[in-house]
Amino acid sequence: MSNATLPQFSYYASHQEVYFGYPENVKIVDFVPEHMKHMIHQHWYSFPPVNPMWHYLLGIIYVLLGFFSITGNGLVVYLFIVAKGLKTPANLLVVNLALSDLIMLTTNFPFFAYNCFMGGQWMFSALYCEIYACLGAITGVCSIWSLVMISWDRYNIICNSFNGPKLTMGKAVIMCLFCWAMAIGWALPPFFGWGKYIPEGILDSCSYDYLSQDWMTRSYNLAIMFFDFVCPCTIIIGSYVFIVKAICAHEKAMREQAKKMNVANLRSGEADAQRAEIRIAKTAIANVSLWLICWTPYAAITMQGVSGSHDTITPLVTTLPALLAKSASCYNPFVYAISHPKFRQAITVHMPWFCVHEPSEKSTSSDSKSETSVTTTSEEKA
Repeated sequence: MSNATLPQFSYYASHQEVYFGYPENVKIVDFVPEHMKHMIHQHWYSFPPVNPMWHYLLGIIYVLLGFFSITGNGLVVYLFIVAKGLKTPANLLVVNLALSDLIMLTTNFPFFAYNCFMGGQWMFSALYCEIYACLGAITGVCSIWSLVMISWDRYNIICNSFNGPKLTMGKAVIMCLFCWAMAIGWALPPFFGWGKYIPEGILDSCSYDYLSQDWMTRSYNLAIMFFDFVCPCTIIIGSYVFIVKAICAHEKAMREQAKKMNVANLRSGEADAQRAEIRIAKTAIANVSLWLICWTPYAAITMQGVSGSHDTITPLVTTLPALLAKSASCYNPFVYAISHPKFRQAITVHMPWFCVHEPSEKSTSSDSKSETSVTTTSEEKA
């Protein structure tokens, strides 16, 4: 009985029969430390505690997410630093995404996992609850805007080819700084009264307050939903719509030209370079689709809370979409590092114990035009 909490002890002390589980009158808020109760929204007072199994299960899942995210994103950042061939403007955008994802899990998973294994309650200060939520907001917004920049780069290369504006290292740096400026700019207002950061779900993590119905909180949530979710997603989807149209038009023109010349195909060095871009575009499309799958459920919960429809917002219904959203930081590095030939070559050279054997590209001096095309394409790959 020494490990019993106050609600459990009161119950056992006043009843001769002992039952497993919690009494009917115990609520999830009863396990919240006193210094945190002023931050708990009234909505959570109506829910009983979740099965303790959920805390341990979520803690284990977050440890796994943290391991894969830190390993994968750390690998991408390390390779960009040590491999000269990867220091291109397009790859800088990819590394910016990896850095954002790395910070997300590094600053979130240790504290969330600790809370899960320590009884499922927020074990730190109220101030760090806000800082924790702020760091999650910064990295989440920075990730989606990084994907916007990567999408624009793919669109510019595939749709405009060599006629579009060339992405230089200076432009890439400005784009990365823009991503961080947007993220930090939208994460700071809750500290100054526009919006709030509060405990959410099973109350061992913190995030935006999307439950309060006052105008300052609702307007903030509507603003970030538009500028940091709807607007970026529209740009990303629009970019890839044009990419797919350009690919279809290119393939159609190739088939028609081959038919006129009475040959099977017109594949040349330039066409091979185009095929490489198409493969990368497919990878980026899959990456963005996974990101949307991960973040849309949480965005839907947020909009439901802002609209005032709280009936189906339970602790687990909120926590599981948040877990899915955090998982977005795990697959990005593996999608890019494993499928990208340049990253695989860098792994082969600098980390041979990974057992990745990617052959180096070989070019001939007899066809300088094809060599220039392949080189330019390689520099622009993401």
